[in-house]
Amino acid sequence: MSTRYPTGSPDELEAAVSAASVAIQQGRLVVIPTDTVYGVAADAFDADAVKGLLAAKGRGREMPPPVLVSAASTLDALAVRVPGYARALVEELWPGPLTLVCHMQTSLRWDLGDTRGTVAVRMPDHPVALELLERTGPLAVSSANRTGMPAATDAEQAEEMLGDAVELVVDAGESPGGEASTIVDVTGTQGRILRRGALSLERLNEVLEPHGATLTDEG
Repeated sequence: MSTRYPTGSPDELEAAVSAASVAIQQGRLVVIPTDTVYGVAADAFDADAVKGLLAAKGRGREMPPPVLVSAASTLDALAVRVPGYARALVEELWPGPLTLVCHMQTSLRWDLGDTRGTVAVRMPDHPVALELLERTGPLAVSSANRTGMPAATDAEQAEEMLGDAVELVVDAGESPGGEASTIVDVTGTQGRILRRGALSLERLNEVLEPHGATLTDEG
């Protein structure tokens, strides 16, 4: 079974983040808290680790995981041709429950699955996740559950579903959001909601209105 690390005190937090960072560098999977739901994380640049993440969830290459980052500025290291309306969303709503599907930087040496030249990027609004991301760099992170099961909102649920597939679980209590992020495709001249989530179409369009842009909802 995986080891669970509490984060209630500064010392516990340091031990948890250090252990998780080492595990990720070794190509292992770890469960981490985010502002939406718990996630299972792997080094985004370790193809075998990403393959293990998909296997742990019961997914194939056709469902590549999103990538979490610790700073909005990292978006330009991972994506190209990011439109102005997408930057407006980032400025207003990152960190937060917004995932942007962008054109992927072609020079990146990674394999997230069958991405069709895109990458889904998010900056989470959770201090433990951000602390870990600052140490590890971009992480491939998908909700900590088996495909078809509800997303885990606490460490115990994640551990029950993923168990032996993960090296350790960073436990920061109940997820503050409890609802998955909203996914927006920003590869075109107009953005499209691919998955409805914590941010509503109305909230997103409220941000975009001053910029003369709107989103369509295909979620």
